[in-house]
Amino acid sequence: MNEVFLDTETTGLSYNDGHKIVEIACIETEDLIPTGKIFHKLINPKRNMPASAFKIHGLSEEFLKDKKTFDQVADDFLSFIKEKKIIIHNASFDLGFLNGELGTIKKDKINKSQIIDSLIVARNKFPGLSNSLDALCRKFNIDLSRRTKHNALLDCELLREVYINLLDVKEPKFNLSSNILEKNISKAKDYNKQVVKISEDDFKKHKNFLKNELKKNFYWFFLNW
Repeated sequence: MNEVFLDTETTGLSYNDGHKIVEIACIETEDLIPTGKIFHKLINPKRNMPASAFKIHGLSEEFLKDKKTFDQVADDFLSFIKEKKIIIHNASFDLGFLNGELGTIKKDKINKSQIIDSLIVARNKFPGLSNSLDALCRKFNIDLSRRTKHNALLDCELLREVYINLLDVKEPKFNLSSNILEKNISKAKDYNKQVVKISEDDFKKHKNFLKNELKKNFYWFFLNW
């Protein structure tokens, strides 16, 4: 089964508060190697753009007014993600918007069984630390110089690099068919894991987390002896 790395940008924090999706991006991979297939759409939300949202992604109401609406891109989007694992950072946010939009136009919602939430993976690997996409990129020494604003397509690319490091992937599984092998080999460098950089602040947070966990486990041991 191929994977899809997915990200959205929106007008706000909750679909239930009347906010809408303004950008969807997906990058398809096979064994975490990009296949070259992407889905990327800017979307007219048919509502105003709050200043707080514009500050994050830079997509204005004026810029989006001639773009397609969600219902006009929904079928192509659903076809792109069909029968693929979908990797999202903080999946509850994006899934809330996507399933809200899909429900409104009477389309099948995305099944949670398709979803891998990389934020949960990160929290299990780095408990007690900041695990935002930016923070993880810094931990793994992944270049953030292009990320001056949130951009769904760029964030998908960054998430793939982060996810590879979170899984400790050592080497790709190559598809040995002749027309794909050369592409796979050329992209093998993408699997290079980065040295994790822990800031002094993160070190203190992790130290406090371990102290609290050890204390809880210490009392549990004696209470259950």
